[in-house]
Amino acid sequence: MIDNLSFDKPIYVLAPLAGFTDLPFRSVVKKFGADLTVSEMLSSNALAHGSKKTLHMLEKSSIEDPYSVQISGSDVSIVKEAVEILNEHEGIDVIDLNCGCPVPKVVGHGSGSSLLLNLPLMGEIIKTIKDTSNKSLTSVKMRLGFEDKNHIEIAKMIEDSGADFLAVHGRTRVGKFKAAVDYDAIKEIKEAVSIPVIANGDIDSYEKAKWVQEYTGADGLMIGRGAVGAPWIFHQLRSGQEDIDKNLKHDIIMEHFDKMIEFYGSYGVPMFRKHTHTYSKGYRGASALRNSVNSISDIQEYRAVIDDFFKNGEQTL
Repeated sequence: MIDNLSFDKPIYVLAPLAGFTDLPFRSVVKKFGADLTVSEMLSSNALAHGSKKTLHMLEKSSIEDPYSVQISGSDVSIVKEAVEILNEHEGIDVIDLNCGCPVPKVVGHGSGSSLLLNLPLMGEIIKTIKDTSNKSLTSVKMRLGFEDKNHIEIAKMIEDSGADFLAVHGRTRVGKFKAAVDYDAIKEIKEAVSIPVIANGDIDSYEKAKWVQEYTGADGLMIGRGAVGAPWIFHQLRSGQEDIDKNLKHDIIMEHFDKMIEFYGSYGVPMFRKHTHTYSKGYRGASALRNSVNSISDIQEYRAVIDDFFKNGEQTL
């Protein structure tokens, strides 16, 4: 393990989430308690072809240490090229292979959860990453199977192929994001392999996180959608405090807005609307706030409105 990522105690990881876990959001959860942040999923094809947009998504905050970059791919030679490009970028500690994304356009290219249908290919890709990478660690994000569960077989193959740790989303591919998460299966994987296992799936509250940790015996938790609108879940887990002070919430929300503007410029204003909508859930006057910010494009005006709302607003939940 690397100095700043030890599994001596449970680690808390922000899951990659397209459209949400960009640099500003990652820097906020890192500042307030996450042990490891992961880039949005990057196509190995796009990396290999030098896509400027994809290379921009590689950028990390100075406080993201350690930092993981997640790639998808199904062609061994292209994945090798992508890893060679990542080798030229400093500040990356982990290369993670996505073997769980259920989105049709990803699956259609043979990437993501499609690899669950071809374990020899998955193993070859993991070995290629491990052999080519100059980064400290190689990891894999998996699901329990494609249609049927074969989670133990998948996990053991990942371990045998040289991965240093794995994250398990407790659904099959056909379960997408709706089926019940099978925490028993995550527990079974933890008991079957010797590399660290991180539990993922429907961890949407402090109480649920503590239960999943205890029940599965996992070496850490990976939280994605549960952190959108509530990035303070990492502060709760790190501090052991179930209750979050309203002032801390306000500080986190404003930090997020400021980071969005810093990274995206004026385009950060319309991009922050979806975050304003999720942050305001449970506040009195939330619908009026959403309506008002939808027509604001000026940075200072937008900031003043949300600053006042979250500083003085009343929570009803």
